[in-house]
Amino acid sequence: MNSLALPIVHPAFQNLKRSGKLLHVTAAALILLHAVTQVIRPGGNYIYFGCLFLIAVDILILVFAGKNILEERPKVNLFFRFVEFIFFLGIGLDLLLKLNWVNGTVHILISLVYVYLFYCEKKLEKTEYVALHHTGITIPGLPESKFFIWSNISHIEAHYDHITIDTSLDKTYRFNLRTNLQFEELDQIHEFCRHYLQQR
Repeated sequence: MNSLALPIVHPAFQNLKRSGKLLHVTAAALILLHAVTQVIRPGGNYIYFGCLFLIAVDILILVFAGKNILEERPKVNLFFRFVEFIFFLGIGLDLLLKLNWVNGTVHILISLVYVYLFYCEKKLEKTEYVALHHTGITIPGLPESKFFIWSNISHIEAHYDHITIDTSLDKTYRFNLRTNLQFEELDQIHEFCRHYLQQR
């Protein structure tokens, strides 16, 4: 028996994809707000305002004009997520250097959220797979995938369009498959179950 990788639709990954638009809009709104507060204060810097304004407008154009770009070209999404991280980190460090501890800390925390999102979205570049190996099963997840050795798996139920995996820790994972299983793949899953789980 060879290892088998099944492309699945993972709910956590789908939720992250759906929330990406809202997160970009939130970042753009915060950048615009910061730009406006910078320019209305005495001695405001219009070049600084212009740069922030352009970044915010770029993000909004990406979200509203390029609806499919974020899914079709994940690297574009990652680039803007990285820009958002750098922006919030830079503002946070600037505020901390000016001894504005509360606002600086809030911006640093926001930057950490965006770097975490960058890390999670980088995983979205690859299609999510459930993989059956001779040593166990790998289940994709955020922030990290999970690996279960066969002794931690209590039952597997595979159908042409979905798979359900029960663990010995009373945790159940059910995933819809991106493409229906071929007969040979379904038979191979049953062979894994017979061999490692003594499942008929």
